[in-house]
Amino acid sequence: MGILLTSFAAFLAAGMPIAFVLGVSCLIYIHFFSSFPPIVLAQRMIAGMNTWVFLAVPLFILAGNLMNATGITDKLIGSVNSFVGHIRGGLALANVQASMLFAGVSGTAVGDTASIGSIMIPAMKREGYSADYSAAVTASSSVIGPIIPPSLPMIIVAAILNLSVGRMFIGGIVPGILLGTGLMLVAYVLARRAGHPKRPRVPWAERLRTLGSALEAIMMPVIIIGGIVGGVFTPTEAAGVACAYALIVGVMIERTLPLKAIPRVILDSLIMGVPIMILVGTSTVFSWILIAERVPQMIAELLFAISTDKIVILLIINVFLLFIGTFMETNAAILILFPVLFTIVPEIGIDPIQFALMMIVNLMIGLTTPPMGVCLFVSGSIAKESIFKIVGQLWPFYVVLIGVLLAVTFVPQVTLFLPSLVYGS
Repeated sequence: MGILLTSFAAFLAAGMPIAFVLGVSCLIYIHFFSSFPPIVLAQRMIAGMNTWVFLAVPLFILAGNLMNATGITDKLIGSVNSFVGHIRGGLALANVQASMLFAGVSGTAVGDTASIGSIMIPAMKREGYSADYSAAVTASSSVIGPIIPPSLPMIIVAAILNLSVGRMFIGGIVPGILLGTGLMLVAYVLARRAGHPKRPRVPWAERLRTLGSALEAIMMPVIIIGGIVGGVFTPTEAAGVACAYALIVGVMIERTLPLKAIPRVILDSLIMGVPIMILVGTSTVFSWILIAERVPQMIAELLFAISTDKIVILLIINVFLLFIGTFMETNAAILILFPVLFTIVPEIGIDPIQFALMMIVNLMIGLTTPPMGVCLFVSGSIAKESIFKIVGQLWPFYVVLIGVLLAVTFVPQVTLFLPSLVYGS
């Protein structure tokens, strides 16, 4: 185990992609410290990827990219601007609201940051907001993307832990709304203090018109969630339906997606999706080795040696994941750590859905924290601003993010009320 973890840390520090870090470390372990032939690495990788639910990952990526290619992001932003633009700091509020709506289309935080940020950050700068503040609002609100369904991290977690995708999707709605509401409240308070600009009030007729133009995007998560909850189709089938719906909207209804552009969208989706699937394969082998070496039992023994109190254990796990999120890619952290940490769920008496959502919310915060916060770097590159200056503007938003994380951790009904209402206890 020492060699395995040392090689993992060394390759990661050398800048090797995380999927290859896991694969090479596992190969070293299998070849030198086990009785298995090296072909086991490939066999375990294929077995890890050969899961029906995982097919939803590239399909949801494709659906989000197809919808984004139709120009639907502009319509979402135009709609929310018409409703809140007249409030002081309205563009910041619209930024958060657009992220909440776009979350139902993309399912990823980075996609949210790039799509919303490329429009909202330049617009906020033109109206007098500072570049670092504009990037901070965009980065913090992008955390909502994987929490409001559909969510790629939730699909991955449900697949590796054998949990209900539908329950996880429904369980993320309340935390997502709490995050959006809290971030908008912070943005409004800061706007009042700093005297941020506001736009003229838009007549209701214009508001309804812009809302109607964004209706196709709003209906996409309704179809997905409604179909899964109603038992019409599985999560993977829902992803396929989402792709078909995006094609119909882009090609036949809006007519903003030319047929010749579709191959490029598919290629971009493959470029995004294939690394995730390779990561799934190599992390499956890594987790298999950890379980074979009884690492989950060691971690459980260590936690219970520190304290047997449920609250203390959950706080330790949260601090640990917040630290991991500062330097490890989110999907890698999910695939490596979740199977290990999930073994203590029966011991501390917490609902598996609540525990899984707690860990997802926790790692999403890591997307906005240096030194490896991906959303932080994306928003900073769009704003052309220093990461350190953006972090200086982020601290009020961190308060909201941590507050919602604590609510998800210690108030079960935040994540369990809606799933229980829909599916039963």
